[in-house]
Amino acid sequence: MKVTIDRDGCIGCGLCAATCPEVFRISVDGLAEVYASSEKTADKVRETAENCPVSVIGVSE
Repeated sequence: MKVTIDRDGCIGCGLCAATCPEVFRISVDGLAEVYASSEKTADKVRETAENCPVSVIGVSE
């Protein structure tokens, strides 16, 4: 699984980091970043992507 964030569109709301802290975190610049990925978190990552208010999280197999 590959997880990406379009940081140009990210608003830094922190929902992804709060929902799935195993994969997402807020960087020092205030925007979200992907720092880990695992098949164990696949369902949670998909849920997080679906709930992103600006739809900048990409998930591909």
